[in-house]
Amino acid sequence: MARTEPDGRAGPGGPAGDAVTSGGADTPAVAASRLSVLRIAPYRWFFLGQFTSAFGDYVVGPALAFAVLDLTGSVGDIGLVLAARTVPIVLFMLVGGVLADRLPRHLVMIGADAARAVTQAVTAALVLSGHAEIWQLMALQAVHGTASALFTPAVSGLIQQTVPSAQLQPANALRGMAQSAAMIAGPPAATLLVVTVGPGWAVGADALTFVVSAVCLSRLRLSRTERVSGPTARDLVGDLRAGWREFTSRTWVWSLISAASLTNACYAVFMVLGPALSERELGGPGAWGAILTAFGAGAVSGGAITLALRPRRPLRFAVLAVSLFATPALVMSQSSSAVPVAVAAFLGGIGLMVFNPLWETVLQQEVPSTALSKVSAYEWLGSYAAQPFGMTLAGPAAAVLGIRRTLLAVGLSHLAIALAPLAARDVREHQVPRAVPTERKD
Repeated sequence: MARTEPDGRAGPGGPAGDAVTSGGADTPAVAASRLSVLRIAPYRWFFLGQFTSAFGDYVVGPALAFAVLDLTGSVGDIGLVLAARTVPIVLFMLVGGVLADRLPRHLVMIGADAARAVTQAVTAALVLSGHAEIWQLMALQAVHGTASALFTPAVSGLIQQTVPSAQLQPANALRGMAQSAAMIAGPPAATLLVVTVGPGWAVGADALTFVVSAVCLSRLRLSRTERVSGPTARDLVGDLRAGWREFTSRTWVWSLISAASLTNACYAVFMVLGPALSERELGGPGAWGAILTAFGAGAVSGGAITLALRPRRPLRFAVLAVSLFATPALVMSQSSSAVPVAVAAFLGGIGLMVFNPLWETVLQQEVPSTALSKVSAYEWLGSYAAQPFGMTLAGPAAAVLGIRRTLLAVGLSHLAIALAPLAARDVREHQVPRAVPTERKD
């Protein structure tokens, strides 16, 4: 589920009260101020590492799918390999949140990057040798997923630790734009590697990106490493209970994360069936690469839009935007051409990357820093929890209903679930704080 004005004040909303964009009213000084977060050295290194790692992620996704198809030709096996990475994320995400609130966050992330670099290097060697087996790929991706579970909860806390409160939204938006740019660059690179030298080399490139990310994180020089005095004396269960109390005490948190969990399961079905339908009916790996690239272009656009947004009610606006995330599956279920699917993917990318920075900023503003990684862990746990079911059920469902009918069913379900949180008043009416301190206490 990757996540209001940088100064934290509500904009002068009209009758709808949802958002005002600065648009042409921005002065050059105002526009430049939104990018000034890049002048902060720790955030700049973090930003560079995240972009590099994200690029590898969007290279390796299609590469793994086509590597499995080369091995067995089975759509179900794609789901099994992808699910093997996701299940450990679900199992160990809460542990990652506790560690990220107890230990220096950037060191936890460096260790996770090192582990992922090794797993992808071994995966690449197996695929290139021609002796890879599905169980081996599943085991390696399980280790990869465990490392990701330790890395992910630390991200929001590290951003909060490295930038002033007034710059949280631009920091989150720029991180989203970096990931989105990787969505654009990654799939064509993956397609080129798969077509020319094979998927094994693409997996090897992903391993290298984790090395670069770890080096960038090692350059962080924080004024003070944030540690938590109370929870460090508690046992693991006590820490998890503390995070659970913070999580459940906010209706807007658990309602949105519950919806995200189910919509991510729907999107997981699309990510399993999309490559298969593209190869069989839409023109092959190039068509799927074009669809993913269009999604990335939309996501970059969404991130740029968010830099200019001043939502008075950010959660309501974010939910309405993220409903566009359902369009790729709906359109693919009906289209015989990759072009309309790519347009839908572009819209879906906009919706997702408008949602993410708004969500992350509200979370960082409302949750105490000493509990942020634990709450973030529950957030990511909820977001990932249903993905393995979507991945593993995609193949059997398509065998019974057909790929197109399965995509139509999950697309309609995705749309309905995405809009469901609007039933909660806390989601509809939540407003940005009138003032946010310009200096952090870290």
